[in-house]
Amino acid sequence: MSTTAVFTVDGMSCGHCERTVSAGLLTVPGVTEVTADAKSGRVTVASELELDETAVRTAVGEAGFALTGRI
Repeated sequence: MSTTAVFTVDGMSCGHCERTVSAGLLTVPGVTEVTADAKSGRVTVASELELDETAVRTAVGEAGFALTGRI
């Protein structure tokens, strides 16, 4: 089963921020692909497992940003 979710992340302002958030999210079990867009403040996460939103929130926080919601 594959799933995709879109989250809003506060604090991204550049390509470096996008890469930092993406790298953090790729450590979440099951995550296979991450696309971060600083301009929109959105992060799209593809996973081969059901996404654990707590793990996603933790990974974003550890990267130095704040997950503000799920679209």
